[in-house]
Amino acid sequence: MDLELRHLKTVRAIAEAGSLTRAATALGLAQPALSAQLKRIERALGGRLFERGRDGVRATALGDLVLERARVVLPAVCELQEEAVRFAREGAAGYRLGGTHGPLLGGLVDRLAQTEPEAQVSTWTSWSEREIACAVVAGRLDFALVGACGESPPPEAGRLAWTEVARDPVHVMLTAGHPLASRPQVELAELAAEDWTDVPGDGCFGDCFAAACVRAGFTPARVYETDTASCVHLVQVGRAAGLCRATFPATPGIVIRPLAGTPLIWRHLLGWHPEGRAAGRAAAVLAHARDAHAEALTGSASHTAATA
Repeated sequence: MDLELRHLKTVRAIAEAGSLTRAATALGLAQPALSAQLKRIERALGGRLFERGRDGVRATALGDLVLERARVVLPAVCELQEEAVRFAREGAAGYRLGGTHGPLLGGLVDRLAQTEPEAQVSTWTSWSEREIACAVVAGRLDFALVGACGESPPPEAGRLAWTEVARDPVHVMLTAGHPLASRPQVELAELAAEDWTDVPGDGCFGDCFAAACVRAGFTPARVYETDTASCVHLVQVGRAAGLCRATFPATPGIVIRPLAGTPLIWRHLLGWHPEGRAAGRAAAVLAHARDAHAEALTGSASHTAATA
């Protein structure tokens, strides 16, 4: 017989009652049934747990050892059960968000925290749109906040429901001392001699950028794929021109300019599983995401430049 939690509860009940008779009453069992159960427990543990006498029962050394462990294990299991129930209850009303790096995810979290302060909100970020989408398909995330260039389909388009949050022109980041920095907009062809920097990803944006450059009559000499902070540094020191969304915040030492003719478009997308636990809240999350985009756009470098 394998030892189970109910056996530890039985041993504890006997010790607390001080007699098999009183323990049987507390457990709702007949005394012979409790005695038989105790014998099976003792056989499983390899020795007697209680000495029986006219005044009741007293724990043996082995019994004391088992009781000491039971006083640790049983409360821990009870706490685990309560925590699991609480997590399941709160998780059902909470939000598990996945997104690529950018201001929209933070803005969405802020709005959910404002409107539902009791809801648990967690986030998971990745450079990979496909990885985020697969996590939603698998049920590990409730919503994906990612992007796609032009009219290209989002990842897992056949398994997830996708809605456009907003679409923005892709802008160029230049060091403040760049010869073209004073222009209200820049022709992509005028940047043919530049090195470029952008964040990594497994979507089609790299291909879309390369195609836009070909249409402008050149091929990029070099593209540095790195994290956002490094992209900003490379632009600030004049090492490269950068590509950014229109929601990119104002940054010292950098100017953000639209590309003439809008050769590149970025679509912000919200995705969820149609049969997922949070599917019924998709409309509310979408509204929050759109508000977050509007706020990010208002505080962006491109908006600051346009209103200067």
